Amino acid sequence: MRRSDFEYGLPKSQIAQFPLKSRTAARLLVLDRASGRVVHTRFYSLHEFLRPGDLLVLNDTKVLRCRMLGRRAPTGGKVELFVLRRLDDGTFEALGKASRRLTPGSELIFGEGALRARVLDRKERRLIVSLSADGARVEEALERVAQVPLPPYIRRPDGPDEADEELYQTVYCAHPGAVAAPTAGLHFEDDYMRKLRSLGIQFTSITVHTGLGSFRPIRTENIEDHRMPAERFYMGELAADTINRARDERRRVIAVGTSCVRALETIAQGQRVVPCEGETDLYIVPGYEFSIVDAMVTNFHQPASSLLVLVSAFAGRDAILEAYAEALESGYRFLSFGDAMLIT
Repeated sequence: MRRSDFEYGLPKSQIAQFPLKSRTAARLLVLDRASGRVVHTRFYSLHEFLRPGDLLVLNDTKVLRCRMLGRRAPTGGKVELFVLRRLDDGTFEALGKASRRLTPGSELIFGEGALRARVLDRKERRLIVSLSADGARVEEALERVAQVPLPPYIRRPDGPDEADEELYQTVYCAHPGAVAAPTAGLHFEDDYMRKLRSLGIQFTSITVHTGLGSFRPIRTENIEDHRMPAERFYMGELAADTINRARDERRRVIAVGTSCVRALETIAQGQRVVPCEGETDLYIVPGYEFSIVDAMVTNFHQPASSLLVLVSAFAGRDAILEAYAEALESGYRFLSFGDAMLIT
């Protein structure tokens, strides 16, 4: 299939710049894969489309403060550094932006000297840097100096504020390591999760450290030629046992978010999963046969993105694009802070 098969017109006015005051007040489009039927409702009515015994699999990753604005030494030129992850040798993988190309040996200063970076190597767009802190641990300095990295389509001329740092996290986040929020989970609130449990809906959590693959567009003409950046994941024994029990009892396993989908399908051994940790670069395209996921909660994704391709593999390209067209016509809010879909 071709990249153009997954294009659609997304007006900038329908890219949500802020979440709603109530997370569960987001609109919810429910798409039934078997019939093609579409229902328009609100997220606080999700339970009306779930069954007692359904298992919702959450991604409990926490978004790191990892976007830093600083200056280049000794010139003072402006620089931006986006720390992606810590490597086994204690160095960090990062993205950098400056008026002049960042090359090995470049020295960068952040937070009036509270944190310094030195570029050690460059591999295409990725940098390998060492970080050092003034009188503190690097992780502590990052918490003070860095910002939560909002997606590039969310405009904050003065940078994210304290409200963004709370709103761009799920209420159940637990394990720091993501550089992008698992945004399908942003619609849940504690009270609503308690209500779902009271109705017999079950929850379990895995950890998938969501990466920049969420925002990386498909640039190849043939979608099959695209490559997904790897995301780290962890599934413990309790989660694996809970998922396997649901599968054995023919109860639905509902993934909350595309990162959850990719991790669950990576872990799958036939119709079951095993406790494990590792990385997944699984790229799901139409024709893929799903082993674990019976339904999913997801947001509305960017045109010609790997996430749009994934949901198209699950529900069918035509059904997804028709649902997106209906959502646009109905005034839905798209992308990270936008509205939600339930695909059953």
